[in-house]
Amino acid sequence: MNPLKSISGTIIAGVVLAVIIVLATQGNHMVAGMKAQSVIIWLHVLAGITWIGLLYYFNFVQVPALGEAAGDSDGPGPAAISKYVAPRALSWFRWGALVTWITGATFLLHKGQLVNAFLLGLNSDPINQYALTIGVGAWLGTIMLFNVWVLIWPNQKKVLGMVEASADEIAKAKNTAFLASRSNTLMSIPMVMSMVGAGHGWFM
Repeated sequence: MNPLKSISGTIIAGVVLAVIIVLATQGNHMVAGMKAQSVIIWLHVLAGITWIGLLYYFNFVQVPALGEAAGDSDGPGPAAISKYVAPRALSWFRWGALVTWITGATFLLHKGQLVNAFLLGLNSDPINQYALTIGVGAWLGTIMLFNVWVLIWPNQKKVLGMVEASADEIAKAKNTAFLASRSNTLMSIPMVMSMVGAGHGWFM
């Protein structure tokens, strides 16, 4: 059976290939005692790519496409995306967000920096610069996670007809979800800078 014919098969095959690469290339570049941390970071990055990739898809592709579809009298209409694409994309989106946050918090906890990060390194003298840098990203990620689960997802359920709502409620829900999504897109840029910057400097 070809693993590429299913999403689960593709993901499993990707994980197997990654493990084979690790086992085949072990050498001085492998840091002793860092295996757990490496796995956590790996999962964090994979989940983050899923989350932010879909965030950018919604903002850069789907929303403009829906606007054009609504104005195209000869096209299939926006229902083609709203009914079949959006619910599936939103599922990967919100769970990707949650896994990203959990793995990020797990990484900070593993390093003994969870509290320091959320206090922005201000609980030590001198200021813990690592905690300050990654803490900015942690706070931005936390706000973004809140937006996903508290503002975007409940309102998108109304917009997509998954929850009964009046025309006025749908219009309000559409605007709330849109602004929360755009806010997340804005915050994602400094968030990524902070996450990468913790190990490589603010601008790499």
